Amino acid sequence: MKTRHHRKSLGIALSMLLLLAFTGCDRDEVFEREQYKNVFALISESDNVSRKYHKLGEESIGYVAASLGGTNPTTKDIVVTLVEDPSLLDDFNRTNYDTDVSKYGKPLPQDKYDIDSYRFTIPAGEINGRLPIRIRPDGLSPDTAYFISLRVESHSSYEVNPDKSYLLYRVRTKNYWADASGNTNYSMRAKLRVAGSASELEMPGTKVMHPLTKNSVRVMAGNETYESNTNVFNRFAIVLTIGDDNKVTISPYGNIEVGQVDGDSQFPNTFFIEDDGFKTYKTFLLRYNYKNGNTVYEMKEELRMEFDADQEQQE
Repeated sequence: MKTRHHRKSLGIALSMLLLLAFTGCDRDEVFEREQYKNVFALISESDNVSRKYHKLGEESIGYVAASLGGTNPTTKDIVVTLVEDPSLLDDFNRTNYDTDVSKYGKPLPQDKYDIDSYRFTIPAGEINGRLPIRIRPDGLSPDTAYFISLRVESHSSYEVNPDKSYLLYRVRTKNYWADASGNTNYSMRAKLRVAGSASELEMPGTKVMHPLTKNSVRVMAGNETYESNTNVFNRFAIVLTIGDDNKVTISPYGNIEVGQVDGDSQFPNTFFIEDDGFKTYKTFLLRYNYKNGNTVYEMKEELRMEFDADQEQQE
């Protein structure tokens, strides 16, 4: 009896081992298929946004790119067709800003871009493909986020990653002096005097600069506090327009009262590139008066930002 029971137990154990072996082989096979299969995805950041800078004053081309994964090379072209889908931006706004409509991104106006074809190809044996978009950024506000919402409508072969089958192409503006990220910071050394006072106040600080047009930028006047708020900009921001001769014209951005003062040899309202032998700087020397309430402030101001000329040429 013991022998029969022992044989029966041994048979059950062997059956279980065989079952586990077959199951394990099946899992390995599935894993290998997943690992080796070809899946493409639209390239974007983690939030499915592709952020690109476009230079003011000219039309430029940006790309929506796709990348293919998988160990084995493809044997067929992958023809991908995209379609614009405004609901993607609606979802993005609600997810990130809820009811704060003031922060909502907006669709890029139709007259600011062209997509000649919504179809592109990842050729057989290759892992990349891209779709060009022609962008005309003049007139876009540096304070608004603009998007083109695109998703994969169809593809001719293989698979698309569902989590990366759509993206928001964000257009951001730039010129030679600043970009619209809000991170273009110029160090400031200034002398401030209240009109009628005999003494000047030495005033170090930092100023955030935004691009407006091909050759103009926006900064806060004097020592006014920077805040990313349209009402603040309208009250206290000024515009610096740089001529072909690097002479700077100072004018109000919104409602501020500002007057340019020319004839100061130390602060002659100019822009120039400064090289001290070790580092290179973009530099403004400015002289102006502005009014806040009933007080008039007289400003002598140097704005300076280190930059790498070789790196900028590559961008």
